[in-house]
Amino acid sequence: MIGVSLLLAALLSFWVGAIAILAVQNATAVSLSFLFLRSIELPVGVVLAFAFITGLMLSVLVQPLWQLTANDNERG
Repeated sequence: MIGVSLLLAALLSFWVGAIAILAVQNATAVSLSFLFLRSIELPVGVVLAFAFITGLMLSVLVQPLWQLTANDNERG
């Protein structure tokens, strides 16, 4: 269990470090557009950090649903 936690912490710190390096190197402002909506101009690093945190939160929210479906498949 400790090895898995250490591995996850190392993986998370690697990705956070990679995003930090990209944020420092890419300080230009970008604007996102989806259908007819357009965002304000933000630095690339902020957009990457927002996308990373959003993906992390979605995976945390969806994981219990995956476990429920796995338990249902084992029973039936």
